[in-house]
Amino acid sequence: MSTLRRRADGPLVNAMTVDVEDYFQVSAFESTVDRDQWENFEQRVDRNTRNILELFARHDVKATFFTLGWVAEQFPELVRDIAAAGHEVASHGWQHTRVNTQQPEDFRNDIRRTRALLQDISGQPVLGYRAASYSIGRSEAWAWDELAEAGYSYSSSIVPISHDLYGIPDAPRFAFDTAQGRLLEIPITTISFAGRNINCGGGGWFRLFPYSFSRWALRKVNASDVEPGIFYFHPWEIDPHQPRPEGLGLKTRFRHYLNLDRTYGRLEQMLSDFQWGRMDEIFLHGNNTP
Repeated sequence: MSTLRRRADGPLVNAMTVDVEDYFQVSAFESTVDRDQWENFEQRVDRNTRNILELFARHDVKATFFTLGWVAEQFPELVRDIAAAGHEVASHGWQHTRVNTQQPEDFRNDIRRTRALLQDISGQPVLGYRAASYSIGRSEAWAWDELAEAGYSYSSSIVPISHDLYGIPDAPRFAFDTAQGRLLEIPITTISFAGRNINCGGGGWFRLFPYSFSRWALRKVNASDVEPGIFYFHPWEIDPHQPRPEGLGLKTRFRHYLNLDRTYGRLEQMLSDFQWGRMDEIFLHGNNTP
């Protein structure tokens, strides 16, 4: 299904993606922050996402913004501005509900409701979906069929690693067909090292490892695997001054707040060191060289 093309006369274009959610909406906070209380928290996603739009504009980068329906409903003008700037608007589900906690009917309603709203606001077709916390696992293969039926063309909802919250370690590292060829699954980028896959595609891993590792790993994926990388981050990751809910466990605090003050600078370097583009243009339209 993928129409990705590669040429020998130019560098690969990697996919830059943003999961548009606020700091209090992450899965790790589920036991501490009740969804019914979300509106009582200071909302910072609009400002942080606009800072990202400015950053991308300075570096002439187009990206894919996987956006929560809840955020789109609260900030429709933000979604319009993302689309107007030439970026792809894609779905991150309605309320950041993990797929492995949903029944098929609930998931079906969620992805259709979110897609309809994002299309209405952005004025562009919504082709992509990313599950909250990469929560399509071995037991949730049915979700790919639901996505295809709902009109999506691709998903970026798995990471082929071992992790306590997500991951399918033996899944393909690169894009593969699902749902009887009707949907393309595009995993977050990993590098194979010492017999196991290591995440080099962003998020907390980008903040944990030195930037030199991320640069080395993505260059290796481009050169040795001859594949585009998929990089992701969240608006709250460039916001070291965000409020801190009470009652978070030590591991959660470490994962969420580690090196937030360094993320923006590392992103700027990443944008300078590589070529970047939108998911749909790289994987669906075959536009893989600058």
